[in-house]
Amino acid sequence: MKIEKLTENKIRVIINSDELETKDLNVHTIMTKAIETQDIFGTILKKAEKEVNFYTDGCKLLIEAFSSLEDVLVFTITKFSSDNETKKKKLVVKRKSFSKASNYVICQFQNFEAFCEFCNTIKSLHKVDVAKLSKNIALYEWKHNYYLILKNINTQYENSGLFYSTLSEFGKLVSFSEHFESKLLEHGKVVIKKNAIDIGINFFAN
Repeated sequence: MKIEKLTENKIRVIINSDELETKDLNVHTIMTKAIETQDIFGTILKKAEKEVNFYTDGCKLLIEAFSSLEDVLVFTITKFSSDNETKKKKLVVKRKSFSKASNYVICQFQNFEAFCEFCNTIKSLHKVDVAKLSKNIALYEWKHNYYLILKNINTQYENSGLFYSTLSEFGKLVSFSEHFESKLLEHGKVVIKKNAIDIGINFFAN
């Protein structure tokens, strides 16, 4: 189990199949049953407190679960202040998914800073080689939002799941359609025409 502290209020947890098997679990059972009722969640929180000082007492928790590969499960846990007098943890479970079968994806970021944060995180993930995923990546601005367009995606790239898991933390899927791209071309403004993620990593990531 690997735990990364993304911000003071957010962590990412990556668990492989061997660790799940020791608890008689697998990716399918985690994704189809209530996460908050499973012992593994308590294990995650205890380990997060010890390793990265992520304390959740008295907080509401948002858990986002993503099965990035057949044998890897990724959690993103975000904590929020709670006024609950009992100090009982309140859990909201949200499962995200980007289709790894599509060779055309458009993702929306609320602002340019969110895109930069995404690039910064991708920079830290040495297993993800963006060039192997797609060689045609552009960034557009339209109506104060930013849109990342990935075309000719290699659907067989082994670490695409981890890439999409990270993407889902900072942006949201808006289209698989070239029609939407035409709208961006007509009404939006190109920010980075080619190699948008690599340029973001080289010039805007920390």
